[in-house]
Amino acid sequence: MTNLTIPAHVGIIMDGNGRWAQSRNMARTQGHLEGLKAAKRIVKAASDMGISYLTLYTFSTENWKRTQDEVGFIMGLVKKYLMAEFDFYQENKIRIRFTGNLEGLPQDIAQEVIQVCEKTAHFPGLSVILALNYGGRDEIVRAVKKIIQQGLTPATITEATIYQYLDNPDVPDPDLIIRTASELRSSNFLLWESAYSEFYFSDKLWPDWDMADLENAVQSYQNRKRRFGGITA
Repeated sequence: MTNLTIPAHVGIIMDGNGRWAQSRNMARTQGHLEGLKAAKRIVKAASDMGISYLTLYTFSTENWKRTQDEVGFIMGLVKKYLMAEFDFYQENKIRIRFTGNLEGLPQDIAQEVIQVCEKTAHFPGLSVILALNYGGRDEIVRAVKKIIQQGLTPATITEATIYQYLDNPDVPDPDLIIRTASELRSSNFLLWESAYSEFYFSDKLWPDWDMADLENAVQSYQNRKRRFGGITA
């Protein structure tokens, strides 16, 4: 890695698990298990690199449309491994956070998420934000409902107001968003927060990702000029 600026917040749309498995004549569920292993590799790499926040698009509000077996398998992975990796979080000082609609998750999964967030809340290292039952539009709708419940008048509502009612208002916008597996769309991921994010698209399927891939993405980010709608001298 160069000594250029490391992005403070990276978001990853982890795509290609099913295709990875199917290309090997395996069940799609096996791809999700391998994708979980890749996520752990990338979390460790991001921590070592000095990234402060890593948001992983784990399960979207649209993913409920998949088969019952596949959805059940993914939820089973969350339940089996989320707290089981506590020693890994502790060793690397990783804090687990959440974004998404918690009420829409099965109760046992929601409790698992709450527990791991509470138990790692004091860890000072990389914050890994699990986007689980997450949709960017849903997050904005939930924020608007909170604003209405607070009784705020239209004249008092600004962009900053809306940001304060999003899921993680203390987390900076993502500097870099990565999408794997050749897809070139945002798929309802961090719609509000990604207004000025840099995007990096990779042909590589998510289960094959490792530290070198993350380094390549960050190096691409480092070579860009971010103007945020202005003009640089």
